[in-house]
Amino acid sequence: MNAQLLVDGHHELGEGVLWCERSQTVFWTDIHASRLWNHDPASGATRSWAMPERLCCFAFTADPQRLLIGLASRLAFFELDSGKISPICRIEDDLPSTRLNDGRCDRQGRFVFGTLNEDAGRAPIASFYRLNADLSLERLALPGIAISNSICFSLDGKLMYHCNSMAGKIMVCDYDTASGAVGHQRLFADLAQQPGGPDGSTVDADGYLWNAQWGGARVVRFAPDGRIDRIIDMPTAQPSCVAFGGAALDTLFVTTAHEGMSAEQRAEDALAGGLFSVPGLDVRGLPEVRFAG
Repeated sequence: MNAQLLVDGHHELGEGVLWCERSQTVFWTDIHASRLWNHDPASGATRSWAMPERLCCFAFTADPQRLLIGLASRLAFFELDSGKISPICRIEDDLPSTRLNDGRCDRQGRFVFGTLNEDAGRAPIASFYRLNADLSLERLALPGIAISNSICFSLDGKLMYHCNSMAGKIMVCDYDTASGAVGHQRLFADLAQQPGGPDGSTVDADGYLWNAQWGGARVVRFAPDGRIDRIIDMPTAQPSCVAFGGAALDTLFVTTAHEGMSAEQRAEDALAGGLFSVPGLDVRGLPEVRFAG
């Protein structure tokens, strides 16, 4: 269960990793480099696409050549073959210090995402939103946050996991699968006494939540009741996001970052910013839900 370096990308902020079961390849973003990445484990081929601004999150669609992308300031569709970008809507133009951050489709194929406050004070002015299949946008009735993360859904879609990374707690709320309404938010896992803070998450086929713990050099599997079930040590300090993939969906892919590290820290943490795989976990994930719009 050792993490293996798959792509030595040296990404400042590798994030948002997703496995495409159709192409049998893994996608992720280097947010600050404004670049989308793709790797084929079978052939070893790696390619990337430049974005017009920071690419913060994305989702697959029914068309294998089209992605729904969350750029820093807006949502859009992106064509892999032509590079064409088709704008959908802008986000939080009234808040100049925020940008998009984490995002994932719910079990019905609606894209749920959050924003992040880049201002030094990190005031909790960011929010969670949902892009519906008809391309209408809704703000979810959840408290304001500083850094959205950990967005994922229970197997039946009736629970939404999320966090404000600054608070060090993963939360869970009821999620109405028909209307998308959220309610009864409560604590899922408190990381206050754990190394690192909560970043990107995914739910496996058993309903357990896997979370990348930024600064903690580890990925943690939480049982549905919030207890720690398993810890995967990582060879670099800042794992940022996780996704299951591979032909049998039994390999964990992990993005990492060197954001905020000094030159000395980067010299010591030479693998920071790489894409890793963790085989042999005896756990399977689920195919990524595609945007229904």
